[in-house]
Amino acid sequence: MTIDNRIEVVLIDDDPHLRQALSQTLDLAGLKILPLAEAKGLAGQLPRDWPGVVVSDIRMPGMDGLELLSELHAQDPELPVLLITGHGDVPLAVQAMRAGAYDFLEKPFASDHLLDSVRRALALRRLVLDNRSLRLALSDRHELSARLVGQSTPMLRLREQIGALAATRADVLILGETGAGKEVVARALHDLSGRRNGPFVAINAGALAESVVESELFGHEPGAFTGAQKRRIGKFEFANGGTLFLDEIESMSLDVQVKLLRLLQERVVERLGGNQQIPLDIRVIAATKEDLRQAADQGRFRADLYYRLNVAPLRIPPLRERGEDALMLFQYFADEASTRHGLPPHELQPAQRALLLRHTWPGNVRELQNAAERFALGLELALDNSAPDGSPGVPVEVVSGGLSEQVENFEKTLIAAELARPHSSVRSLAEALGIPRKTLHDKLRKHGLNFGDSSHGPTDESD
Repeated sequence: MTIDNRIEVVLIDDDPHLRQALSQTLDLAGLKILPLAEAKGLAGQLPRDWPGVVVSDIRMPGMDGLELLSELHAQDPELPVLLITGHGDVPLAVQAMRAGAYDFLEKPFASDHLLDSVRRALALRRLVLDNRSLRLALSDRHELSARLVGQSTPMLRLREQIGALAATRADVLILGETGAGKEVVARALHDLSGRRNGPFVAINAGALAESVVESELFGHEPGAFTGAQKRRIGKFEFANGGTLFLDEIESMSLDVQVKLLRLLQERVVERLGGNQQIPLDIRVIAATKEDLRQAADQGRFRADLYYRLNVAPLRIPPLRERGEDALMLFQYFADEASTRHGLPPHELQPAQRALLLRHTWPGNVRELQNAAERFALGLELALDNSAPDGSPGVPVEVVSGGLSEQVENFEKTLIAAELARPHSSVRSLAEALGIPRKTLHDKLRKHGLNFGDSSHGPTDESD
């Protein structure tokens, strides 16, 4: 059993009368509490980065307050622990303070004294966890860059948004076309959050038959329907303490959407055929490739569920909006495939680089990854330019406009392709293109390019 993150105070006292009185005091103050009669096993029930505080009597049978303090601080040295002492236990309390207790309360004490100490401890705990989240975001910045490759402005903004949202408890709605990497983003949100040690459960609602979707999501009790011979734990319940990623949410029926809305609002689940409300401590990350607002206007999606999900939207830019990332991504996937297959890496030729930059990538990152795999295997670099709905698109070899416009377009493409390669200075870039530096500066200005767009080189153009 894991203690819910919504619990703010765990109160431990073997005296049932005092435990009830203190519980009532804390409850009337609006705090969510968990009263316990013994301390044994508590440390194993507290999740990492639990946002609450522990209030415990010192003298108890079995594990006493000092032993509990030692066990809790072995797991998290910054967890506030308040100890309750009898009149003759002040020297013991001083020892506890030296061992790291946040505060001690000598019996008898006023209710206001307890509430004041608990509230200060909770404020300190929030500050500690905020600082941890900040340090984690800084340390994981490199990891996030490795997962979501690219230096375009849209990708930099996406990584910033993920870093800001990961440490929160907010549910997230991911918007993105097919193949854009919605599950990659969802897993990054989970792995960079305080839930990283909990389960990450991914389910594609569009792949579930209508007859089983409710059982899969919410679970069922024996006899709930024909063929339900034993209890089944649903995906939401299985994800308790972690994150549930629900892809293609637009494909869910309106009836299931009603149940999902209730779950998001109340954080409880009822198995089919059951009456027990099971509390959940989960983060729900939903994803869609459709415009849910438009679907709601058309009656295909519940408007109230759309507004509930749309609190923290996260849009993944399609690859055609981050063209300068295509070469970097392609090389990343090609090198990874070459290593996996035990093959020497291949070098992209200028014409191939221009082709990659000109392609519109209707299948997004998934299409690019497949193309890189074929390239690593030594196969022809063939690109499908059909639209996402399957209709034929414009062939990649075709560039609209007259001859002069096509020449300028090709020139810009070649320069942009070279910008994506590693260059330590403008001089090396000019040498690679076979033109003087002054000519290069003129062409960069003409085409709206900048040496700072190079993903590997510095932005200083003085060299």
